[in-house]
Amino acid sequence: MSSTTETDARYRKTVAWIVALATLTILFDGYDLVVYGTILPILMDDPEQLGQISAQQAGMLGSWALIGVMIGALVNGAIGDYLGRRRLMLVNIMWFSTGMALAALSTSIETFAVLRFFTGIGIGGLLATTAALVAECVPAEKKNLYNAIVYSGVPAGGILAAVLAIALRDVIGWRGLFLIGALPVVILLPLAFAKLPESPRWLVSRGRLEEAALVHARTGIPLPSPDALEAEKHSQKVGFAALATRRYALGTTLLGIMSFVGLMLTYGLTTWLPKIMADAGYNAKGSLLFLVVLNGGAVFGTLIASRYADRRGPQHVVATTFGLAAVALVLFTMGFPIAVLLALVAVAGTGTIGTQVLIYGFVSNYYSTNARAAGVAWCAGFGRLGGIFGPIIGGSIVTAGLSNSVTFYIFAGVAIVGMLVTLFVPRSSSGTGTAQPALAPNLGAVPARA
Repeated sequence: MSSTTETDARYRKTVAWIVALATLTILFDGYDLVVYGTILPILMDDPEQLGQISAQQAGMLGSWALIGVMIGALVNGAIGDYLGRRRLMLVNIMWFSTGMALAALSTSIETFAVLRFFTGIGIGGLLATTAALVAECVPAEKKNLYNAIVYSGVPAGGILAAVLAIALRDVIGWRGLFLIGALPVVILLPLAFAKLPESPRWLVSRGRLEEAALVHARTGIPLPSPDALEAEKHSQKVGFAALATRRYALGTTLLGIMSFVGLMLTYGLTTWLPKIMADAGYNAKGSLLFLVVLNGGAVFGTLIASRYADRRGPQHVVATTFGLAAVALVLFTMGFPIAVLLALVAVAGTGTIGTQVLIYGFVSNYYSTNARAAGVAWCAGFGRLGGIFGPIIGGSIVTAGLSNSVTFYIFAGVAIVGMLVTLFVPRSSSGTGTAQPALAPNLGAVPARA
């Protein structure tokens, strides 16, 4: 077997491990996102769990985790382009798993809120670093597909939470469902420690050329091409400082608004859809079925959309999925039969949760290595403000006694705003518009340190 063939085989194996571990890690982010919505009816109906919870308080409890995600993403974005991808992923896997376990032991509303905030910090850190690692290690021609696979872990985790709630909620209670969310510290952390490499591209960007060469030799991950190396030399600012440069300032602002809109839709629907459907007359398991369909539509729709994003670029694909969300949400109010309604929920899943998955791919390949973690962190962090407002808006509408149709109309209008903003994002000057700089086709040694 030739040296090139052996290197290619190592690279394929490494990519498989990176994508698998990243997907499983993000799956528990999705689990955490949806599991709160599945237990919300229990917490509101039974004061013996945490105390009497009003609709407004329920919305705020849903938002505390998102505040933590915002802070975790921004903090990790500030340090991620300095400290690397692998180290922060390991720390944050342990962090959010511990938070889930402790939240399961809560005995008061206040303790539960604090621990949801704590858990969110770890999740935000993972969002800021996972996309950067995947973007820098997978083949460039499949970057949107692999990103979609990884971030489809969010809706897949939502499906897992809804299915487990249907099957086990009456058996293990809401505390048992939260303890399931702590499993990554037992299962994923040892595997990630053994199999997750550091990004050679990041090592090169930090001048650690010998280490990059060693990682390449061990994993087969290609090293940056000479043109990419030259581009990195001209990238003087690192992290958030690079986002404020003329090169990225406008794009960063618009990408942040896109993420704000995407997460407002995602968290608003996943938090309140079971409650809205229960109020509409569906029983507990029937209302949870809508969450399964919403997240299932996101998984399959996003994988299909990502193939188009790799061929034609992500910008117009994201704008289209935002538009699909708006249409589906308006049609929710038309009184269609259950089969049609479920189909519309699946489309809405693609247009809300699925759109956010595509946005992460868009963002992670928009920036050069010196700003990638910061760019993803900005969008994940600022976007979480939208996620914070989503549950609060839903809670305010329920508290005000307005019809469910008002909720769907408001979210449809938000989706239209997202579609329009997406169309105005300028092309990135870091390569082909939205792509990372090319990886070297030859797999030779990295130039020696000057």
